[in-house]
Amino acid sequence: MSNEKFDAIVVGAGPSGNAAAYTMAKAGLKVLQIERGEYPGSKNVQGAILYSNALEQIIPDFREDAPLERHIIEQRMWMMDDESFVGTHYRSDDYNKPPYNRYTIIRAQFDKWFSAKVREAGALLICETTVEELLLDGEQVIGVRCDRLGGEVYADVVVLADGVNSTLARKAGFHGELDAGNVALAVKEILFLPEEVIQQRFNIKEDEGVVIELMGKVTEGMVGTGFLYTNKESLTIGVGCMLSDFKANPLRTKPYELLEKLKKHPSIAPLIEGGEMKEYCAHLIPEGGFNAVPRIHGAGWLIVGDSGGFVNAVHREGSNLAMTSGRLAGETVIAMKAAGQEPSLKTLKAYKDKMDESFVMKDLKKYRKLPEVLHSSPQFFTAYPELVNRAAKTFFTVDGVDKHSKEKEILGSFRSKRSLTGLVGDAFKIWRASR
Repeated sequence: MSNEKFDAIVVGAGPSGNAAAYTMAKAGLKVLQIERGEYPGSKNVQGAILYSNALEQIIPDFREDAPLERHIIEQRMWMMDDESFVGTHYRSDDYNKPPYNRYTIIRAQFDKWFSAKVREAGALLICETTVEELLLDGEQVIGVRCDRLGGEVYADVVVLADGVNSTLARKAGFHGELDAGNVALAVKEILFLPEEVIQQRFNIKEDEGVVIELMGKVTEGMVGTGFLYTNKESLTIGVGCMLSDFKANPLRTKPYELLEKLKKHPSIAPLIEGGEMKEYCAHLIPEGGFNAVPRIHGAGWLIVGDSGGFVNAVHREGSNLAMTSGRLAGETVIAMKAAGQEPSLKTLKAYKDKMDESFVMKDLKKYRKLPEVLHSSPQFFTAYPELVNRAAKTFFTVDGVDKHSKEKEILGSFRSKRSLTGLVGDAFKIWRASR
């Protein structure tokens, strides 16, 4: 490889890297993709959510052979205290008609499938290889150095798709160290159950699926959420909190203890009862939002996916942002080559312009103030879930007390925990941060 020069090198074979490599290879570019795992997906045992639209933009007929688990027909959102939850859900038969909007997937299987499509498109994939650093000519990236004999490989453009804890951009001085306040540590388990048991417990049929988003006391006052969703013959359950919260409270409950507590919750335990845990993982998720996105382009390089912090934590969206950023990076390189341009800072700015016009940056910008609000307002993860659940219990308990008195009791409980000024202020903060 050291004697060859490629149009592009893609570092990483997750959704963003595969999207970039496929887009460029499909257009006839000479693409090298480097993956440090044994095979694409080997580091990703967990389940995930796949958003159809983003993948349709890359592979329109993906449904014909992609390893999909269940299409999602119902979304539930629960606010939990220690014993109960108050929730809402949306279920629609419109989501039960093809083309389906969302699917659950197993990343190891999906990444492997996507990588096969990349190779069919003409890209060269090298696995079990670590890119140690970028090759620079002044400020221009001209290739990569790998941990192999003769490991220097050259290209017009290097696309960094190596994940949230990538060191390549930092070693090259493109951005600083990872801020613990901008990244979440999540733990997940896959619990295997018979297909018919899952369908019975979640009131679904053959290929139908349910997603449950969980917030409240399950994170013990830390900024974070939990989740539970259905695969074909398993359930994916997990919880994640900001890494800065774990660091600030080392004596607090550990991540795996949070997950065990969640599994024992009276509302969760019956849904997962009898499940056999065969897979467990912990991973970092970039959740700093718009203000944490680093510089994403430069002379000879582009950043995509988790490496760029492209995760919408409010809506729990990640794979669609990753694949969209990978596709737009690929399209930028294709246009550059077609125009006979050099991979300069000015030329590759087209990628940033495309991202700014996409839903990715527009959505991140919409919620840019929310991370700071949540970090400074632990009551959203402690007091409010408890108050809401207590209010529901008071209101729905029939005990001879008149409803007017119950309403006064509920209002009094809120005002005792949060003053009227505090309640109004919290509502205003959330409204303002979500505009």
